[in-house]
Amino acid sequence: MRRITTLLTLMLMVAMVFNIGCKKKEEGEEKGGEVTITGSTTILPIMQRIAEVYMEKHPEYEISVSGGGSGVGITALLDGTADIAMASRTMKDKEWATAKEKQLDIKEVEIARDGIAVVLHPTNPVSGLTLEQLKDIYIGKTKNWKEVGGPDLDIVVVSRDSASGTFEVFNKKVLKDEKLRVDALMQASNAAVRSSVEGSEGAIGYIGLGYITGDVKPIKIDGVEPTEKLILSGEYPIARSLYLYLKSDAIKAANDVVDFVLSNEGQKIVREVGYIPLK
Repeated sequence: MRRITTLLTLMLMVAMVFNIGCKKKEEGEEKGGEVTITGSTTILPIMQRIAEVYMEKHPEYEISVSGGGSGVGITALLDGTADIAMASRTMKDKEWATAKEKQLDIKEVEIARDGIAVVLHPTNPVSGLTLEQLKDIYIGKTKNWKEVGGPDLDIVVVSRDSASGTFEVFNKKVLKDEKLRVDALMQASNAAVRSSVEGSEGAIGYIGLGYITGDVKPIKIDGVEPTEKLILSGEYPIARSLYLYLKSDAIKAANDVVDFVLSNEGQKIVREVGYIPLK
């Protein structure tokens, strides 16, 4: 009888330990979690800083952020390999269709405004182009800077690759879906575009506002500078919104991060990084 009582006591103790462990695990999952964010290199600096600040405040969270382009991020979200996709364009119809086929309810969250700045090498005297001149350069109709009032110097066209949301917006607003010149240097990130332009006197490229440095020269388009005021007023012609995408049933940790981006502190980070906050 004593052996049975002892056995029952041991079983009860094991059950209590198991329940306590499960409860602690559930509490841990509720308090924190791992969040994977990938996509647009335009938004990358924003979310890298967001992750740093948020993890300092909430060490129970583990947030990983990587680039690759808007298309890469959205694909990862739809495939289930990312919790949040960064996109410098809206989702395409075929991406929404894929989400529907997979029975995924996707949320679109605007987090900032941006202008796509056209940049030249600092030594290039050209200070502005019309949209038509810019288009002619990128489709190969104009090949020398002297054709647009600049020096007798071949134009080196630098562009983002097709996985980029920045390319999608530039293609729509500038190229009007005409074919990009075949000898354009295709780059995988804003930083790579900037590096190519600063390394070649005849180069022209386009980057998000947050990537402008003294190593490149932003120019006017149709007589308008890419400033916050002129972007918000709609006068600057190559402007866009920046987005995060996540599933409507995303883990709590992912929703917490998005909420932080939209908070006053998060929007302050948007401005500090070089973009235009929503508020």
